[in-house]
Amino acid sequence: MTPEPKPFGLTLLVDKPLNWTSFDVVNKLRYKAKSITGRKKIKVGHAGTLDPLATGLVIICVGIHTKLINDLIGLTKQYTGTIRLGATTPSYDLETEIDQTFDLPKNDPAFLSEIAAQFEGKIEQMPPAFSAKKINGQKAYHLARKGKEVDLKTAQIHIESFKVDSSSFPDVDFTLDCSKGTYVRSLAFDFGKSLNSGAHLTELRRTRIGDFKIENAHTIESAMEAIELAYLDSKE
Repeated sequence: MTPEPKPFGLTLLVDKPLNWTSFDVVNKLRYKAKSITGRKKIKVGHAGTLDPLATGLVIICVGIHTKLINDLIGLTKQYTGTIRLGATTPSYDLETEIDQTFDLPKNDPAFLSEIAAQFEGKIEQMPPAFSAKKINGQKAYHLARKGKEVDLKTAQIHIESFKVDSSSFPDVDFTLDCSKGTYVRSLAFDFGKSLNSGAHLTELRRTRIGDFKIENAHTIESAMEAIELAYLDSKE
């Protein structure tokens, strides 16, 4: 009888490139893991998705380490990014074109920080229509892209810290620490609304998940190399 292959597992921190989906990263690394191990099937998953227009930290679990995903997915996240005031888009980011423009609020750093602080703590947040939330089995963004009405419900999230810097006004840079389930695009939209203006997200980068930091993340290429090295080490 052919002996069963030894269990193989690995957890990787990956810096997701712009315009890649989280599933693009998973599929790329799954293909590499299958080719290295010679196995037709090997589990590969991520511990929290990241929008295509965002960059930054994604935790990838390979093989038996996929059992860790449920523990990792609930960790707090940190993001940095930029919110542009004065205009909204249907997707709340750059995926769609501007649909409305508004007068800009005053560029008063203390006032903007005061408004941002109002979002800290437990809040009810409405997910974007252009999101993967499911409505009767369909992802909301499929309906939104067809111009259909999207009926979503709010969800409770926790914002630990939301700090803003308006030195590039009307672009407002921010650092955000938040719970799982937070839609940063919705936060950008709601921030603009609270300023009696409009806003949309123009840049987003995830810099931390729990104690895992972007400084320790692999590129896609080095992640593939890490899978190969880890598998070779496991056979020794």
